[in-house]
Amino acid sequence: MKTFKLHNNIQIPAVGFGTYKIQEGQECIDAVKFALKHNYRHIDTAAVYENEKSVGIAIRESAVPREELFITTKVWNTERGYEKTLKAFDASMERLGLEYLDLYLIHWPANTKQFSNAAELNAETWRALETLYMNGKIRAIGVSNFLVHHLEELFKTATIKPMINQIEYHPGYTQADTVEFCKQHNILVEAWSPLGRGRVLENPLLVELAGKYNASTGAICLQFALQQGIIVLPKSTNEERIIANNSIDFTLSDEDIKKINNMTETGFSGLQPDNVDF
Repeated sequence: MKTFKLHNNIQIPAVGFGTYKIQEGQECIDAVKFALKHNYRHIDTAAVYENEKSVGIAIRESAVPREELFITTKVWNTERGYEKTLKAFDASMERLGLEYLDLYLIHWPANTKQFSNAAELNAETWRALETLYMNGKIRAIGVSNFLVHHLEELFKTATIKPMINQIEYHPGYTQADTVEFCKQHNILVEAWSPLGRGRVLENPLLVELAGKYNASTGAICLQFALQQGIIVLPKSTNEERIIANNSIDFTLSDEDIKKINNMTETGFSGLQPDNVDF
């Protein structure tokens, strides 16, 4: 299993199983259990996904020892601030039924469009994560959807730098400035929507490369990120795709990586962190 190393020396599996939009209940339980059966060891959820309970059930019902797993969840926007974040963490842990968490993320930065005290909100939320980390309740802490200026602002008050920044990343939308900034500061990047929510899969270049490497266009997208040191979180409830997403066995040439990096923008979700209103 391929892993990357966080700046606190914790190893994180390079391919995670995303659970966004997988509904609470048997569908989620079955999908996570199937992923665990087929060698996924990194599961990503969030409070706002409303499926933490099912993820926890799947973990307990699987035959995989807890110490082999890497479990992530996230604090939602309505729970920002020091005390509210601490309470939100406790609620997530109760739903998950876990004694400790591997990674906790701030799901979205507070932005100035909504909050005059956005920087303070982000700083206080991060301070809560630092407290949980220092108290041994979380093995690693990070952020999600933070742009360069959000990270620069956070650095002014943070005593621990984020270990992860989970952002939208896929062919046609690579956020090069944010990725480069994170690499300069030893922050690993995780790709949510690494397949562009399916919209990029019909791109002529990716279709051509899929033929060249005898692979699916989805596999091209995932390998494109992995070769650049970026964690991927593909989501599926289809058993064949779940297996395929964690079974990539080819290497893209440097020339083909460059071609993909030069693609025109496509597949962007439209969720720009400075403009979201949720």
